[in-house]
Amino acid sequence: MSFSIVHLSDTHFGGKADLAQIEAVEALVPDLEPRVVVFSGDVSQRARHGELQAARGFVRELERTAPVYVLPGNHDVQWWWRPLVPFSPGVKYQKYRAHFGGELAPTLVFPEAIIAGAVTSYGVAWRSLTFRLRDLAVKGHLPKREFRRVKALFDGAPPEQARILVVHHNVLRGDLSARMGLARWRQAQRRIVRSGAEVVLCGHDHQEKTDLLRGKVVVSCAGTLSTASRGGRPSVFHRIIVDEGAVHVELYRWDAERRAFRRSDVHSFARTRRGHGTEAEANVA
Repeated sequence: MSFSIVHLSDTHFGGKADLAQIEAVEALVPDLEPRVVVFSGDVSQRARHGELQAARGFVRELERTAPVYVLPGNHDVQWWWRPLVPFSPGVKYQKYRAHFGGELAPTLVFPEAIIAGAVTSYGVAWRSLTFRLRDLAVKGHLPKREFRRVKALFDGAPPEQARILVVHHNVLRGDLSARMGLARWRQAQRRIVRSGAEVVLCGHDHQEKTDLLRGKVVVSCAGTLSTASRGGRPSVFHRIIVDEGAVHVELYRWDAERRAFRRSDVHSFARTRRGHGTEAEANVA
């Protein structure tokens, strides 16, 4: 069993997208032979039709190679239409749905894996609020209803399927930002672990990170395909390979001089779900 995912995030079409990086990804993805491409949100900068159309064109090109899984990030939500108002919340996602379909967090099922999403981007919402003004419409949260829905999907899946969860906001603290993407992040982390997820794919922080959540869940936080990579560092996207005994996360780093992405670090974590041991280890090559 071997299941390959290309994990992209945060293109920010319309404001900060780096077209050279977009074109390089389009050229490289077919050679990586993924079973699925996962795009973990912030496809646009301001949820405008033109931006979402550009993002949809990018997705359509990637679909020539493999199915593409997309879920919205905080920049894809028109939060200003319903700030803090619980009625008709769907209007916030109206433009996004027009381009990417009505289901905000779809489920994809393969013989080797089940991929389920949980919406964490709600704009200005009570459960996402913090005491920091800069977090307005930026922070996300993981509601109980989303946790329960994902847990039911994973509980009902055959044991041989890898459980892969997609969210937008970073679930581990950013190394440079020193920030968590989710409000009530301890609760969110507990819910992710209890859901049965083996791998979490996220973005939002604009800096790549690969680590274990509470020693149990492999986290792939992809960087941004834009000019806004944190700390002026090269942009990074990930390729994840899940096999019988391990989860491998390959980092593809932007080489501006060659205008291409090159594989750099590779992190490997032992799978523990089906008796592959209790120790998870990371190796960097």
